[in-house]
Amino acid sequence: MATDIVVPDIGDFADVEVIEVLISVGDQVEAEESILTLESDKATMEIPSPFSGAVTEVKVAVGDRINVGDLVALMDVADFDEPQTAAAEEAKAEPAAAPVAPASAAKATPAVQRLPGEKEQKPAPAPAEAPKRITSGKAHASPAVRRFARKLGVDVTTVEGSGPKGRVTKADVQDHVKQVVAARGQAAVSTGSTIPAIPEIDFSKFGETETVELGRIKKLSGAHLKRAWLNIPHVTQFDEADITEMEAFRKENKPEAEKMGIRMTFMPFLMRACAKALKEMPEFNSSLTADTEHLVMKSYVNIGIAVDTPNGLMVPVIRDVDKKGIYDLAAELMELSGRARDGQLSAEDMQGGCFSISSLGGIGGVQFTPIVNAPEVAILGVSRAAMKPVWNGEEFEPRLIMPFSLSYDHRVIDGAQGVRFTTYINKLLSDIRRLLL
Repeated sequence: MATDIVVPDIGDFADVEVIEVLISVGDQVEAEESILTLESDKATMEIPSPFSGAVTEVKVAVGDRINVGDLVALMDVADFDEPQTAAAEEAKAEPAAAPVAPASAAKATPAVQRLPGEKEQKPAPAPAEAPKRITSGKAHASPAVRRFARKLGVDVTTVEGSGPKGRVTKADVQDHVKQVVAARGQAAVSTGSTIPAIPEIDFSKFGETETVELGRIKKLSGAHLKRAWLNIPHVTQFDEADITEMEAFRKENKPEAEKMGIRMTFMPFLMRACAKALKEMPEFNSSLTADTEHLVMKSYVNIGIAVDTPNGLMVPVIRDVDKKGIYDLAAELMELSGRARDGQLSAEDMQGGCFSISSLGGIGGVQFTPIVNAPEVAILGVSRAAMKPVWNGEEFEPRLIMPFSLSYDHRVIDGAQGVRFTTYINKLLSDIRRLLL
């Protein structure tokens, strides 16, 4: 009979997201072998199988949120083959000794004649090849080995195991990484595109130090930003907008918004201006295809807002900005920013963006160069507004001036388009009536 496999006691966690399903129908699983990987806002955990048996049905998928007692899979315990003894497995895993070459064969190789003082020339080693991916779709590895592989950024299903029954060991993961690095290094040398690594320095020679692990969010965002910076030819355009009237309008409506429980900031106005500009200039609301030969033009307008959280920078996405009013955007921004700081954003909250805004106005600074959030093609950076004297034709008058910058992918957008976009944003922010047109 099929036996239910349910989520065991995982502590004080609820609605935990499934990020890996390690089994499929027909797989034979050993007791204590990992079958699922779950991720909460605090930790990543692997769920082991309580039985040995054959999987007959899988009840969960990546992205599902599950709790203690939820049904994960059905397993036919009776159909599972009895495992071999440890001695038999070791004997099976142990490689056969290489045959000894006959003496006659060794003599058959003629000695190389060298001139006096000439050194022996050793043959050049064969270039390392990248390891081939295992096609079984499932790797046998312990939870500790899986954690080790994830820490190194290795997909454990691409590692060929040397343990009993093809089980992946820690040494296998290390060898896999060495092979990949060697293969990529040789490919880079052959094309001349290698980037010199920053040399490692022992900082303890200069004084007392402490090494702390980089947070998970910063690790993920750091890798993404590096890819974007290396692959996108960035150009940044700087401009300033007179937001004196807009700020007066915001303050005038702030008490009414507070009665509705809404914090009225400048960001909803900026989002509306960007949405209007994206509709006016659709190239900024596009993405390059993987072959960089075509543009994917988007009819929807979803804008990502960079949020500073205790765990690092996160960019939740607000959808259909062009179809929402200022109050609606302000309320949604409050809700998403709060969940971002509490570590409660889902993967869906971070996907589907067309354009991003990064605002440092609440902290300070004059100008900065934001990195394009690929696969988007542009991002707007906003700095702190300040009162400046502006000549009106007859005299200087104090005006609230906000500096901002636009970084864009030069493969998609040229300089003239970039200036037109920033000029259009400037006009919209300087005269709030334009947002209603």
